[in-house]
Amino acid sequence: MKSCFPATLAVLLLATIPAARGQDTDTQAERDLEAQARESRQRDADQQGDQGQNAPQHPNLDPKRIINDSYSFLKEREPDMTDEEDALYQKVTLMVPTEPDFAMKLLENMFSGDQPVSPAFDLALANIYFNNARRDDAETHYRSAIKKYPNFLRAWTNLGILLYSAERYPEAVAALSKAISLGDRDASTVGLMGYCLVKSGDPVAAEMAYLQALALDPTNTDWLEGLITIYQDGRQYARAEPLAKRLIQLKPAESMSWLLYANILLSEGNRLQAAAVLETASGMNAIDEDGILLLGDLYAEQKFYVEATATYEKAMAKDPKLGAKRAVVYAQGLISERKFDQAAAILQSMGGNLPPESRRLWLDARIDLLIAQEQWSEARREIDELLRLDPLDGKALLRLGQIYKVQGDPARATFAYEQAYRLPDSAYAAALELSNLSLQSRNYGKSIEYIQKALSLQKSGALEDYLVKLKSLVPENENNVPQE
Repeated sequence: MKSCFPATLAVLLLATIPAARGQDTDTQAERDLEAQARESRQRDADQQGDQGQNAPQHPNLDPKRIINDSYSFLKEREPDMTDEEDALYQKVTLMVPTEPDFAMKLLENMFSGDQPVSPAFDLALANIYFNNARRDDAETHYRSAIKKYPNFLRAWTNLGILLYSAERYPEAVAALSKAISLGDRDASTVGLMGYCLVKSGDPVAAEMAYLQALALDPTNTDWLEGLITIYQDGRQYARAEPLAKRLIQLKPAESMSWLLYANILLSEGNRLQAAAVLETASGMNAIDEDGILLLGDLYAEQKFYVEATATYEKAMAKDPKLGAKRAVVYAQGLISERKFDQAAAILQSMGGNLPPESRRLWLDARIDLLIAQEQWSEARREIDELLRLDPLDGKALLRLGQIYKVQGDPARATFAYEQAYRLPDSAYAAALELSNLSLQSRNYGKSIEYIQKALSLQKSGALEDYLVKLKSLVPENENNVPQE
């Protein structure tokens, strides 16, 4: 298929040329204008002098032809019908809203005969088929109408809509472009062609179509969003930003409008301005959980801990599970930076009536904080609660073993690690810990056995080297070392 780009440009330009009122001319007026033009050209030549030699070439076009063509009216774009056909057509179209099945049978009977049928009836039957999801039959009759009457504007428009709905975008572009060239100036037709051009991989022509559609219908947010998307994809954020502001004016209650604007600002590197936009939307209750969480992340990134905490609390009020997960991740990041007070504040603000899944997340972060602060007794209590919620939580068992080991209680540490060793998710880490405990008690054979178990679960060159060194520590008379 040939590219529709040149034709599309011509179509969009045609839409900007007003129709002339007639072909009457005034000979004297023409002479006066020509004399004025000659005088103007002479003045320009005198002023420019030799500079005219470097002036750019004029476009390769005939201005008289363009002026003369503008006098022509558009010809009628509907097929002629006899008086009888017109009367029948009016009756059928009035029947369609109330008795579509009867109208369809009536039209089908017309096409079953040998007499030629007006393309207007092809259009009517195709419309009924389209509304009844008989898309193939509808396409057949749209194309039949066009074959009978190539300038049938409505048939071209409707065929384009059918092809669009079937996601046959390049074909839809061709049909809609033809409709526009025939005089369809409806904003929906031009805007729909813009969408199909985007899907066909022609963003330049799509931009022109969307701009034309917006000129015809400035408040249509579909075309506005389409144009914003083109600018975003092309990294033309400066052009997208004012359009995003306009979208918020038209749809201030929709979260998507605010998120779109905030994302454009983020793409430009204006993180604080994006946070201000989202804060405004949050104050208006105009953004969803995603927007609130993004705002919380921005505050956390800028180290505005108080604001981040309050924002995550608001997110949890809308969706406890989703908000708790993000707040826990934030709190764990603060713990890793040893900002214990800020992390504790976030966890304290969360510690209300959380659902079980969110409660587990909260306990997990709370245990990390207590271990980091070396508050062993409090950490053990939280681990006990976590294990009551999930007795097979291997991570909790590993941390319990860690606490007992630090407190100098190897027997209880061994017991905790052995429980974790039986669980697939924590077996590897538990094997390493048990190997270390066995080594500390000079049980070399057991220590080697656990390293070999760990290697069977996860290969590691460093661990294999460690195993070789470990075996070298075993006294020659040690007889409890297992063989590989």
